[in-house]
Amino acid sequence: MRETVPVRRIHGDEAAALLAAGDLTVLDVRTPAEHARLGHLPGSRLLPVDLVLSAPAVLPDDGRPLLVYCEHGVRSAHAAEVLAAAGLGPVYDLAGGMAAWRGAREFGATPIDGPAAWLLDNGDLLRPGMRVLDVAAGRGRHALLLAGAGLAVTAIDRDAAKMTRLADLAGRLGLAITTELRDLEAGDAALTEAAYDLVVVTNYLHRPLMPALVRAVAPDGVLLYETFTTAQAARGRPTNPAYLLEPGELPRLVAPLQVIRQREGEVDGRMVASVVAVNGSRPASA
Repeated sequence: MRETVPVRRIHGDEAAALLAAGDLTVLDVRTPAEHARLGHLPGSRLLPVDLVLSAPAVLPDDGRPLLVYCEHGVRSAHAAEVLAAAGLGPVYDLAGGMAAWRGAREFGATPIDGPAAWLLDNGDLLRPGMRVLDVAAGRGRHALLLAGAGLAVTAIDRDAAKMTRLADLAGRLGLAITTELRDLEAGDAALTEAAYDLVVVTNYLHRPLMPALVRAVAPDGVLLYETFTTAQAARGRPTNPAYLLEPGELPRLVAPLQVIRQREGEVDGRMVASVVAVNGSRPASA
């Protein structure tokens, strides 16, 4: 287990020196509106404080310094402690936040650097006690966030290093995450039927796995799925047709689940298809 280094709270002059030296990650934990309208430190990434549990899965995990800030230093103090507990950093917290900052700032929107927007947009479907399956979980940006909401999460992926790190993070942060090393494309695709109230899949497609995913959704459960379409190939990776959805294909792949929400087209510069499908006429009430 990595050593946890205490957070250092620093003021403007020291923060300015860190920024001038470069080779650090700068994280704004305010809202998107504050980030855009009130200005942000140059080069900042944006992850609102209520999503900060996903940060260890999206920020660099290479020991570089991490400067965290908000508007007045209250939200950043909490976020910095979470990041330090996760073993990131060294972590610096900007005392007084942007309200006390006298250096350069930039204006304008920055995309949230964390969970998929499709998951956040459908957060109203979450309910207490949900059993969650995070498929092709990677570093665990969704597993960490959903476990932080009090849900019991099973995360599966074929990358042993990522699953080991995610299990370590779960222990450090006291989160209910079970990790399973699975190669879903090499005969290790058996999933327990009707075992999960929420199945989450993003940026992943293996068509032979789809029937098992559908069967894994419990009665009144939800499948939340989003990945790239063939139109993405013209914009860069991925380009392999095996990993790209044909137009209108995703609702057919999740049948007989009932699609209650869907979209297809350009989202944040990516060509994707997204569905929320339920095992029943509607998901159980929260």
